[in-house]
Amino acid sequence: MCSPQEFGMNAWSGRMLTRSRSRGPGAGPRRCGEEPEPLRRGEAAAERRKSHSPMKHQRKARRLCVAYEGSDSEKGEGAEPLKVPVWEPQDWQQQLANIRAMRSKKDAPVDHLGVEHCYDSSAPPKVRRYQVLLSLMLSSQTKDQVTAGAMQRLRAQGLTVDSILQTDDATLGKLIYPVGFWRSKVKYIKQTSAILQQRYGGDIPASVAELVALPGVGPKMAHLAMAVAWGTVSGIAVDTHVHRIANRLRWTKKATKSPEETRAALEEWLPRELWHEINGLLVGFGQQTCLPVHPRCQGCLNQALCPASQGF
Repeated sequence: MCSPQEFGMNAWSGRMLTRSRSRGPGAGPRRCGEEPEPLRRGEAAAERRKSHSPMKHQRKARRLCVAYEGSDSEKGEGAEPLKVPVWEPQDWQQQLANIRAMRSKKDAPVDHLGVEHCYDSSAPPKVRRYQVLLSLMLSSQTKDQVTAGAMQRLRAQGLTVDSILQTDDATLGKLIYPVGFWRSKVKYIKQTSAILQQRYGGDIPASVAELVALPGVGPKMAHLAMAVAWGTVSGIAVDTHVHRIANRLRWTKKATKSPEETRAALEEWLPRELWHEINGLLVGFGQQTCLPVHPRCQGCLNQALCPASQGF
């Protein structure tokens, strides 16, 4: 245990050691009464700036995330394309199911007198296709019964491209009468047959664009010819029946004024797998139930679903 004298000496030594260390490394103990060494001018200015200038805080870098849509080459193959909502009529599926039910017996004129039944199934393929096209040309503005009768008379004379070209206009007119616009059709049949012989070797074209370029052949005929003659669904064949019924059921986004306008409107939303049946289905429905004048709404399964039924 230290005596009071020794304790005092130790405390004084500790104060001297602390002051010596504060003078910096290498500086000896300051003697009693010695003034501290003044700082040089540059060192003093540095000390003042250090003691008076506020501490600068480092800002943290902020990461900015930008979202963008990559180009097709940057997207992965598995990326799904954006789905655009497609307009479709209200209750169209139920309306279609009801029409199928009403047409289940297949007993309308189109079912046994339509273009599928007017050609000679035993004829060579080229001749069959020509007969399909000719029956379509005759069917414009003409009932199926009249078209079928004209085709029967033509086939009895041997219905080929060569036989038609060898038939004079007067005889051809008698054979196809009383189809609608029979005089104009005589001219169109002769012109088209000549083109088929010269450009297609007696066959018919295999595209809608080439078919509609033929005299007397319209879009409806072209699409039906592609379906029946070539077995290809190229579009919806729209005649007056399909045009009328599609507008009555509001199957077009807005009212259409022509069959071709109706075709374009239907193809915008109707699933492609249904295109092949729409013509025959609606034509027969129009022949039996949804008549042009005085439609039989009382016996129609779509009476409650048809927007036009209230007006009849």
